[in-house]
Amino acid sequence: MPQPQDYTVGIFCPLPIEASAVQHLLDEIHHKTQSIGIRYISGKLSGHNIVVATLPFTSRGKVVTAIAASQLKSDFPNISHLLLVGIGGGIPSQDADIRLGDVVISTPSGSHPGVVQYDLGKRYRGKFERTGHLAAPPEEWLLAISQMKTDRPSRRDTLAQSIAALQDRCGRQHFMRPPPETDTLFLPNYNHPVGEATCHQCTPSQAIQRPIRPNPTTPAIHYGLILSGDSVIKNADERDQISNSIGNALCFEMEAAGMMNHFPCLVIRGICDYADSHKNDIWHEYAATAAAAVAKEVLGYIEPTQPLERHDLVGANTPECDAVFSGIFNAQNGKINNIHTISSQGSVYL
Repeated sequence: MPQPQDYTVGIFCPLPIEASAVQHLLDEIHHKTQSIGIRYISGKLSGHNIVVATLPFTSRGKVVTAIAASQLKSDFPNISHLLLVGIGGGIPSQDADIRLGDVVISTPSGSHPGVVQYDLGKRYRGKFERTGHLAAPPEEWLLAISQMKTDRPSRRDTLAQSIAALQDRCGRQHFMRPPPETDTLFLPNYNHPVGEATCHQCTPSQAIQRPIRPNPTTPAIHYGLILSGDSVIKNADERDQISNSIGNALCFEMEAAGMMNHFPCLVIRGICDYADSHKNDIWHEYAATAAAAVAKEVLGYIEPTQPLERHDLVGANTPECDAVFSGIFNAQNGKINNIHTISSQGSVYL
């Protein structure tokens, strides 16, 4: 059975439902353990030894996430690839036909690195000025995404097959796609009726008419900006105002801002609502399923890290080598091969 040092991929799922979706896709399950405030599920996925980490029900937000990510790296010291996988609120626009159940992957766009902390800044004379920048996803993830985008036309069935496999493992009792009539995008100025749990009482004429997709039950994958902040957005006007101030953002979430600078990762979010007053939980399970399936597909483009025999390098005990180098990679056979050197008391090991 693998030891903690044998795990090289961490998949961080803030909510238990998100971790459950990833768990049901694992090729093998090794252990279920608990550390300080974190639950771990270890196993194998797409050839990688991975650890799925999730928070307690009551914990959300970037600060808790950053602390948990630090604990994850401490408990599993050889994790070199991180994914943040879960659900998010979509930002539909004329440029992005985002639907419930679709998936957004954080990638750089324009001057932005992939994730933007929209609520970090200062207010001056009644105006909010955004400050600071987050790190971009690691280059090996971006290379994997580029290869995946190239292959998508010939691999469209892969995502649907992964979702179906997950649903079969649950006896098709959970993680199913909700009926299409529950995916309704309303005009921004139309608010949800007070006291109604669903949109059954909403006025149909206030719904935006959207064309039927060629494959309406297969999630579309979108690549671009993800907005991260401490607030749950449930107002269409606020949603659009924030998005327009940054430009071409695709979804909201609450955890990535706590990870990107200290624990750079790729963020994958399944769309469960439109960040408006009509927000509910109907699409949570399926959105988590879609995000987990995309994470599995992305991992298939990263070559599993192979254990290497350690030996001291000649000349390693120098100031120039007293550092940690990671992510030295090249593309081969459509995957990204990774070599990592680890510093220990002035010596570098391969």
